[in-house]
Amino acid sequence: MHWITISLLSAGFLGLYEIAKKESLRGNAVPPVLFCNVLTQAAVWLPLLILSQTHTTALPELLRVQPLDWTAHGRLAAKFVIAGSSWICASFALKHLPISIAAPIRATSPLVTVLFAVLFMAERPSVLQWTGVGIVLSAFYAFSLAGRREGIVFHRDRWVALMILATILGAASALYDKYLLNTCGYRSAEVQAWFSIYLVPVMLPVILPWLIRGRSTSPFEWRWSIPMIALLLLVSDFLYFSANEQPDALISVISPLRRTSVIIAFLAGIRLYGEKNWRIKAICLTGLLLGVLVISFSR
Repeated sequence: MHWITISLLSAGFLGLYEIAKKESLRGNAVPPVLFCNVLTQAAVWLPLLILSQTHTTALPELLRVQPLDWTAHGRLAAKFVIAGSSWICASFALKHLPISIAAPIRATSPLVTVLFAVLFMAERPSVLQWTGVGIVLSAFYAFSLAGRREGIVFHRDRWVALMILATILGAASALYDKYLLNTCGYRSAEVQAWFSIYLVPVMLPVILPWLIRGRSTSPFEWRWSIPMIALLLLVSDFLYFSANEQPDALISVISPLRRTSVIIAFLAGIRLYGEKNWRIKAICLTGLLLGVLVISFSR
């Protein structure tokens, strides 16, 4: 399957993940939702990791996790810190922002990714692909402007600031993924398995203060959407890593395509949460779809 098609499939699951996360965080404490999420991911990958070491032929090649030395684990540690920090910032912001505003802000990460990929990774998209990327990024920016109609002053709102920080960290994580997969030679299963397992200790500084003194002021209610966050993200990330593994794949194109997940979040914001100004946002979505078509047909 071509890496563009895989990237669009990843976007679909990422959109469903955003809905599950918004539903889980609505009126809920953030730390336990995050911790349950990472525990679910670890519970999926830990048996596969053990099977890979004890029964090497029991799993298909794409789910097999090869053993890594300490140097390799050290490289992965940076991924856990960057992506984990991005998750924490994005989750707190998403709890307090409308999903039809938060998701487009998060989706502007390709702007940073494209600039860094061109400056530091020598990627050279074609002219037509650059045109498509520009259209997509313009649509994302227009989404953020639409937020002003809902009284969200971007330069004063701390939740917007947290989402912007999460976006920058997410872009850095995307570039680092490309480095791990294409330069260091890691496989998708290795990155995703160890990432899922190591996120558990990374999240301990977030969950422990809540367990000690935060439960009375920030109550937690279990919902079945909470484990779905992890499962949907696992599928989306696996497809994303698979697209990145292809030799001709461009991270400067994959990142904007993956962020078209904002379409699903937009529809959920209208249908499930009754969010406002959907007509203006629909115009932005039209531009986004046009950009995706340009990218998809410029192979």
